[in-house]
Amino acid sequence: MDWLQALVLGILQGLTEYLPVSSSGHLAIGAHLFGLTGAENLTFTVAVHVATVLSTCVVLWREIVWLFTDLFKFKWNEGTRYVVNIIISMIPVAIVGFFFKDYVEEIFGSGLMVVGVCLLVTASLLAFSYFAKPRQRETISPWHAFIIGIAQALAVLPGLSRSGSTIATGLLLGNKKEKLAQFSFLMVIPPILGEALLDVKDMAELGVQTAMAGIPPLSLAVGFVAAFVSGCLACRWMINIVKKGKLIWFAVYCAVVGVLAIVL
Repeated sequence: MDWLQALVLGILQGLTEYLPVSSSGHLAIGAHLFGLTGAENLTFTVAVHVATVLSTCVVLWREIVWLFTDLFKFKWNEGTRYVVNIIISMIPVAIVGFFFKDYVEEIFGSGLMVVGVCLLVTASLLAFSYFAKPRQRETISPWHAFIIGIAQALAVLPGLSRSGSTIATGLLLGNKKEKLAQFSFLMVIPPILGEALLDVKDMAELGVQTAMAGIPPLSLAVGFVAAFVSGCLACRWMINIVKKGKLIWFAVYCAVVGVLAIVL
């Protein structure tokens, strides 16, 4: 992987992690176009996922500080309820990660057909949430947090957008759109870090020298910085987009890319 490929894929990861168009699907398409496979792609994936987590922490640092401040008061308050909801939302993805990881990895290696189909599912979900007008609730309940967590767990499939699935599901449940983007981006931090740790374990099994083969340190650094900067921009942008409720254009985009992935 040269630095230009790393730059393109890093920007792609940073943007698509937050925009509801599937980062895994776009990375799979990008890796396919650049001919990247195996350990080279695995090492890069770990780096850019960590970069996007850092971008979330930078953009939402006030909310994160508030959560930890309320949590360590050791009282049942708004921040504690929020953290409990995040933990509840992690249960489905933890089950998938621990018990179905190998099966999911087989799906990732099954070509762009799966990516295309899942992008079409993402498009349908975004369109449905745009046209549905359920009553909006002020707070996200634990039950809704669990259902949104199920949507996040299903989004391990390449092409099924994590942010698109969680935000659209929350909207369909009737949660207030101003609260959803923030919750969606905060709830994704633990699963992304967990996924990165599992990938690090796989890299350790391959051996550091094998895992780093084909990806120079410069390319890794360029990809990391590109994913971090584009992730910061996309995270801020997406929060504003959700507040305005303009998700239909992403549905159109996912539909077009999904069809192209299936046809080509």
